[in-house]
Amino acid sequence: MNLRLFGEAFITFLVIMDPPGAVPVFLAVTGGLNRPDRHRAALMAVATSALVITTFALAGRQILAYLKVSIPALQVAGGLLLLMVALQLLTGKGDELEQASPEQRTSIAMVPLGTPILAGPGAIVTTIVLTQRADGVSEYTQLFLALAGVHIVLWIALRWSGLIARVIRQAGILLVTRVAGMLVAAIAVQMMADGVRVLVKES
Repeated sequence: MNLRLFGEAFITFLVIMDPPGAVPVFLAVTGGLNRPDRHRAALMAVATSALVITTFALAGRQILAYLKVSIPALQVAGGLLLLMVALQLLTGKGDELEQASPEQRTSIAMVPLGTPILAGPGAIVTTIVLTQRADGVSEYTQLFLALAGVHIVLWIALRWSGLIARVIRQAGILLVTRVAGMLVAAIAVQMMADGVRVLVKES
């Protein structure tokens, strides 16, 4: 079986959803929680993200048809929003969450961590675009396996975030987050360029 789509989707989602970059935000959100509650918050955040992404994977075409929005227009808009996410990765994010009370942080793990930080506009647009390109049961299976695999990586990163932070330390998290920000920015620019190219051809 040709696993081209699986590899492309897995790497793209991994870069866009940025598990290392989510770790500092998650630690800030759950800093006042004990270990079981932190683990529960990690599961809630990943489950929220998976639900949002799966919804758009299954009903993305219907949503676009209802709103009368074309894929190129959505790519341009998604690229702009994704570029904003990239700028947050490059300049730091999640600082506004640090003041949340311990009682609020478990629910905050769902929003905004689960969405829009994990299941953000970039991931949603990418899901719709890849779903549109998928042809046949085999490619749809590859796409959903890639989504499942990335969410497993996300859960591992959040579940063991305390250990990860101790191993790579703050400087390592900062470096990985900045590199991911540059990659996401490049993806955003390419997404906008592809969308504009198609819109120009269609005009």
